Amino acid sequence: MKISSVFLLVAALAAVPVLRAADITGVITLQGTPPAEKEITPLEEDPTCGSLHTDKPTTHFYVVGAKGELADVVVSLNVTGKSTGESAAPVVLDQKGCLYSPTIFAVQTGQKITIKNSDPCIHNVHTTSKAGNADHNDAQMSGGADLTYTFDKPEDFLKFQCDVHPWMFAWVTVVDSPYFAVSDKDGKFTIKNVPPGKYTITAVHRKLGKQTAAVEVKDSDVTVSFPAFTVK
Repeated sequence: MKISSVFLLVAALAAVPVLRAADITGVITLQGTPPAEKEITPLEEDPTCGSLHTDKPTTHFYVVGAKGELADVVVSLNVTGKSTGESAAPVVLDQKGCLYSPTIFAVQTGQKITIKNSDPCIHNVHTTSKAGNADHNDAQMSGGADLTYTFDKPEDFLKFQCDVHPWMFAWVTVVDSPYFAVSDKDGKFTIKNVPPGKYTITAVHRKLGKQTAAVEVKDSDVTVSFPAFTVK
């Protein structure tokens, strides 16, 4: 009798569908023609920094493909308190050619950001938060030791700048979970290993604003379609 009961229990459990984590994917696009990027004239005129470029350096506020594919859009889910940042691999922010690379990126709360100086000149890394994260202001010599920063509070587009070279900027979005991505040059994004559930997904561009959509993850990967961003 007991064996029969165990058999029935195992059979019942086997019949229950097991929901797995899935990926959320999509493509971000832009409708319309973005403003022309501006030449960074002070960089060109700087004897050291200008010599590091063969092409004219410009801003990259709107990175758009031939079919309107839009890069540098931060996409995240409305999940908080799930950061794995302390154990996540550091994200590298480099200073190369007297520019930050990347200029738009994202990390989790508590995740390390490693700042490098690959230039033959001094930089000064200065962060400015609007959400109560600690501000940093550190000189970094050419060939000097890497700097390591972390931020504890979620924030959109926390600013990095160089006080030595005032045209140098980068922006980091801090997310309180691992469920985020930044669209690539083809406008594509993938948020990996999302647990089953209903979520609000948000896409934010620093110049073009924010969009939201509802998404439900069940037992397979999900594609999200946002309306095209439009130039304001």
